[in-house]
Amino acid sequence: MYNNFSDFIKDKKRICVIQAENPDGDSLGSALALEEALGDREVSLYCPVDIPKYMRYFSGWDRVTNDFDYKADGYIIVDTASSVLLSKLLDDSVIRNCLYTTPVFVVDHHESEADLDFNYESIIESTSSCCVLLYKILTEQKIVINAQCAEHLLYGIFADTLGLTSPSTASDDFRASAELIDKGANIAEMEERRREFSKKSPRILDYKADLIKRIEYHLDGRLATVLIPFEDIQEFSDEYNPNVLILEELRLVEGVEIAVAIKTYPDGKLTGKIRSSKPIADQLAGFFGGGGHPYAAGFRIYEDYDAVLPELIGATLKLLEE
Repeated sequence: MYNNFSDFIKDKKRICVIQAENPDGDSLGSALALEEALGDREVSLYCPVDIPKYMRYFSGWDRVTNDFDYKADGYIIVDTASSVLLSKLLDDSVIRNCLYTTPVFVVDHHESEADLDFNYESIIESTSSCCVLLYKILTEQKIVINAQCAEHLLYGIFADTLGLTSPSTASDDFRASAELIDKGANIAEMEERRREFSKKSPRILDYKADLIKRIEYHLDGRLATVLIPFEDIQEFSDEYNPNVLILEELRLVEGVEIAVAIKTYPDGKLTGKIRSSKPIADQLAGFFGGGGHPYAAGFRIYEDYDAVLPELIGATLKLLEE
């Protein structure tokens, strides 16, 4: 079923694993797990932005670099097949040329996002996380998963399923998690390390309180939004992603069915992260050219916030009524 992955890597001696410009636990776990699984090759890990501090509980996060390997004989993109989320790479003409002229393989679990315009092979399958898909690929292809690889995969599964509690969690996630523990992932040590790195400074806690005060409610409280301007992104993102701070809080408010955190940038870009208690997040993101999963999705557009908000409210109302 996944033979094309083995066919892709078999003649590659130097592989660069690429994450999108919005790294999360699933993409980082996928990249680090591939580094372990492909250990008999020269593997580099690339991300166009720095790994945020709150994700540095992953052993080996510091091997992810902003230096692109132009001499790799193969590139593997993990956790996205969206040109929007790879815009920093595609805007660089030299990197773009590498992706157009060198073999590329994509492993992603967002079926709705595939829109890359260069040639690539892929395994794109709707699963709760890229890491559980990678686990299935490595297992089927009999590629060794050592204890460190197992830890990376388990961290990624936990990240995208909120510790196996999100609506997208499936029985495959529990089976994979149990087997990864059997392969050496120490869940107690992993959670202790994650908790230590997830601690918030008093400054970040004050900022979270400020974000909570900014929440706006629409549609009789069924939609909750919060605006995160670029000034906040500059000041706080390296220490703690504002989306991570606020989205789960939004979803815990009584009556809220859709939660959206919106970031604005000086170049006119606007991004939205959507979390939903109803299976419509991907459809809502689709109104703005984005995508994702039924309960978690996102979009990126170039439009003014004051124009987007009424559109967001209208699209949400339509989906809730349907």
